[in-house]
Formats: sequence, C-alpha cells, structure tokens
Amino acid sequence: MTLKAIQFSRRIKNLKLIAMKGKVVIITGGSSGIGKSLAEVFGREGASVVITGRNLANLEQVSLEFKALNIEHLIVNADVSVEEDNKKLVALTIAKYGRIDILINNAGISMRALFADADLSVIKKVMDINFYGTVYATKYCLPEIVKNQGSIVGISSIAGYRGLPGRTGYSASKFAMQGFLEVIRTELLKKNVHVLIACPGFTTSNIRNASLTKNGTAQGESPRDEEKMMSSEEVAERILTAVKKRKSYLVLTFQGKMTVFLNKWFPTFMDKMVYNIMAKEKDSGL
Repeated sequence: MTLKAIQFSRRIKNLKLIAMKGKVVIITGGSSGIGKSLAEVFGREGASVVITGRNLANLEQVSLEFKALNIEHLIVNADVSVEEDNKKLVALTIAKYGRIDILINNAGISMRALFADADLSVIKKVMDINFYGTVYATKYCLPEIVKNQGSIVGISSIAGYRGLPGRTGYSASKFAMQGFLEVIRTELLKKNVHVLIACPGFTTSNIRNASLTKNGTAQGESPRDEEKMMSSEEVAERILTAVKKRKSYLVLTFQGKMTVFLNKWFPTFMDKMVYNIMAKEKDSGL
C-alpha cells in the first residue's frame, strides 16, 4: 500500500469516530481519580463537561484547574445516591447548556471486609452509590440522550465480572450496574443510543483509600501497590476512544482480560486462583 493510500485510510477511519466538540458530557464523581481524568480528556476534545461530587471544596479546586486549561465546565455539588440531586443535576445542565449528549456514570465507592464481618449498612451504602446512583442519573438524563442519540457509559470493574472476596457490596453493585446497562442498551437498540460498559483493572485512584471498612469508616490506606497499576489518565483516554467508536464493552489491562476469560470457562479454577491472590493483601481476613 502506498503512503497516500495509508493516509487516506487513516482519514476515513478517523471520520468514523464521533467528534466531541460541542457535546455536553455529564460525569458523576468527577472531582478526583478516573472521573477527573475523564472530564479533562473530554474537555480537551472540545466538550462542555459537567462534573458532580459531594465535596464542594474539591469541585472548586478542579474548577480552578479547568479554567486554567480553558475547559468549558460546570460543577454541581450533588450526591448521586440521592434521587433529587440527580434531578437537580439535569436541570442545571439544561439551564446552562440546553442539552445532554453523554452521561458517564463514574461515581463509586468500594468496601473491604469479609461478608461475615461487614455491617449490612455498609453494603447498602455501596449499592446506593454505585448502583442506584447509576439508575437515578440515567433515568433523568435519558430523555435528552435519546433525543440526541447520545451515549450512556458505566464505569464498572473487573469485579463486575468476577466476585472478589472482601468486596461483597462492591462486586454486587458492579454486577448490578452491568446488568442494568445491558437492559438499557437492548431496550434502546432501535433508537441509536450508545451504551458502553467500561471495566478498568486495578487503577491508581483514591477509591481504595476511601474504601469502607466493615463498620463504614474509611480505610485510609491502599492495601495494594499503586505504582504497578494503570494510571487514571490512561484509563480516561481509552474510555474516550471507546465512546468515539461507540463500543459496547471495554475491558482494560491484560490481568483484567485474562480474569474475564478464565472466569467464563474455568470458574472453579478461578475460585482458587482469586482466593490465593486476594489472600496476599494486607489484613485480607482470608
């Protein structure tokens, strides 16, 4: 193939990607970690980004950073687990930008305790944020996304494919999220709405530091070596590309892909493998 033919092929391929310029993107839990990185990469592509979070001070700090980067944005102090906050989020977005094109359900919290030891209120809190937060945000953004033939993204986890010991509520919430989004994708099949389930592997973020212990207090320290993980910036770039290509699934890292594959075909083997790996964590309880 000649150089001109290669260049032409690349231009045609790029034309198939969905441009972000002029799009309005809502990102829940956008003040840190993957959410913040997503807001930055979509903003750099020309999208107007709306980020939510429960900590107003963190949101205001991100806003200052985005102003310096000339990223068009709106911050909304909101808790995704509260239905009324999601109504407010949509109303404020429409009031400022007049449309919603993409919803990224990113807000999430983890937990770390064996089920026998965990207070049930901890599991409920994780489900309220990770699962019901996705349900509420999707419900109130849906009319706009259907109208604009936009995208709904769920930031799930490998724990949504394979249950992880010590993460009962977290795995359950991600399994539930994935099932919910598969239903939404199928129901909207004829309306040209894109639904992406994105599953990062272990990623450098504050989710393990903020992870809940058996009684609901923050863990405060990650039990894993964060330096060996994929960065939140790389995860965000991969998700941006998947949204542009309107992919249905994105599973990241070699370890993540192997976990999904092996768990599908060799579940009994994976019970033992996952147990042995997770047992090596500090204070795993296994």
